[in-house]
Amino acid sequence: QAVQRLASYADLERHGCTIEEREEYELHIDRGYVVYAGVDYQAVVRRAELECDVLLWDGGNNDLPFVRPDLWITVADPLRPGHETEFYPGEANLRAADVVIVAKATDAPTGQVQAVVAAAQAANPSATVLRAGSRLVVPDGEQLRGKRVLLVDDGPTLTHGGMPFGAAQVAAQRYGAAELADPKPHAVGSMAETFQKFPHLHHTLPAMGYSAGQVAELEATINATPCDVVVYATPIDLGRLLHLGMPAVRVQYEYEELDTPGLGAIVDEFAQLLHRD
Repeated sequence: QAVQRLASYADLERHGCTIEEREEYELHIDRGYVVYAGVDYQAVVRRAELECDVLLWDGGNNDLPFVRPDLWITVADPLRPGHETEFYPGEANLRAADVVIVAKATDAPTGQVQAVVAAAQAANPSATVLRAGSRLVVPDGEQLRGKRVLLVDDGPTLTHGGMPFGAAQVAAQRYGAAELADPKPHAVGSMAETFQKFPHLHHTLPAMGYSAGQVAELEATINATPCDVVVYATPIDLGRLLHLGMPAVRVQYEYEELDTPGLGAIVDEFAQLLHRD
């Protein structure tokens, strides 16, 4: 899979994309963008630049761009203060950025937000540091009130990302869920192994799906856990991939500008410069 062109859900199926890969690609496809991916980065760039004016390279914090960006944006997480300078290449991305976004600033404690802002400014004094929120979008949130709910959250965030909870738990608390179901006693196969490997996880099930077999084990674990409602906050619509035996509520989140001028104004200015060039 040196170069992949992904413009539809059918392309995701054709390339056998994992749940984690879908979490990276689906939201872009939903908005009508074409996604290129693959292991031959130079070939990916050469193919992608044939059909675009602007290339948005998203490598995540465990990667470097491998192209020289004209505008470099790095995201820091105040729910994990200190991580922005404790890991490589995360710190390299922080120091190289033109813009640093301290996301989730409406959810993290104020002191943690301030600490991450200060760390970013100290590591990269020339960067523009902005605070931003991640606004929850839960159209069916009232279905959680008074119910016993099973939480399913983004796999990498919970596992090697080290977070003990995700947006599903925030939504459950916000909409008055009565009880959190415990999936651990009902975990099947690799899902049970995941809980053993990451003991910080308790009432949240990571959406693991690196193979068809693991997706089936995730589905079996969910269906075996006694609950009234499943609430999932993965970037993709898990309901499209899994056959669930109980109602499910999807949690999404949207970027929210907190500072003025914000990222939108910076990108607009960047686009105007490109147009003049």
